[in-house]
Amino acid sequence: MNIKRNHILQGKHHKPILTDVYIKNNQAKAPIVIFSHGYKGFKDWGYWDLVAKTFAENGFCFVKFNFSHNGGTVEQPIDFPDPEAFAKNNFSIELDDLDTVINWVTSKDFDAAGRIDTTNIVLIGHSRGGGISIIKSAEDSRVSKIITWASVCDFKARFADEKARAYWQENGIIYIENSRTKQQLPHYYQFYEDFIANEARLTIKTASERLEAPQLIVHGTNDPTVNIKEAQALQQWNPKSKLVIIKDADHVFGGKHPWEEKKLPQHMQQVVEASIKFALS
Repeated sequence: MNIKRNHILQGKHHKPILTDVYIKNNQAKAPIVIFSHGYKGFKDWGYWDLVAKTFAENGFCFVKFNFSHNGGTVEQPIDFPDPEAFAKNNFSIELDDLDTVINWVTSKDFDAAGRIDTTNIVLIGHSRGGGISIIKSAEDSRVSKIITWASVCDFKARFADEKARAYWQENGIIYIENSRTKQQLPHYYQFYEDFIANEARLTIKTASERLEAPQLIVHGTNDPTVNIKEAQALQQWNPKSKLVIIKDADHVFGGKHPWEEKKLPQHMQQVVEASIKFALS
């Protein structure tokens, strides 16, 4: 297995994008998987390394990355040492970051160039990263397939609390606790302003209805973070899509951070198997 960690890409927003690449030695014509993490996520969370290795063992070139404004740094890519960057993040930046990664993977500068199939690009996104991946797939013809794990279906619904939004506007900033680290993570009001300014583009329903790439939607029945109804909505908007429901699975399919076991939890193993089968079909 050839693994290159923490390769630095220069993003479009003055922050680096850290990437990891996994590919089998002597692999040829590998389909490419580009994985986008979710809100308060990072590429080194939990079992993402194991997931990447499993895909690579099955013949893929697997690329995972940190969104440039996820709060990590080059020196400390895990957790959130740069809350100022986190505060400045928005959906438009994340779409630009994903575009930068696709541009790199399909360029001659990519480490595995010559060993990959740039006509076969699969986007996978978890949670908020699922919504970002759907929008990108709808607007970028380079994407061959789209897979979402526990994806949100509506960004606007996350701003629905009018009182909270009024407080946010008045103060310019709100704080969200990260339950695991107990950090108070800031969001500037620009996050909402960017969404409103780009609402047509950032409406996942519209993107889903425009999708031409085959779509797999995976969701757990016991997801306390993103209700399974959101997966059902995604399928309704794109009737050609395939929905796989993982019985009793939560938002992270049995995972946690850190993940110290040598194998994936049962629910995530099911997710990976269904995704590999779909990506190879």
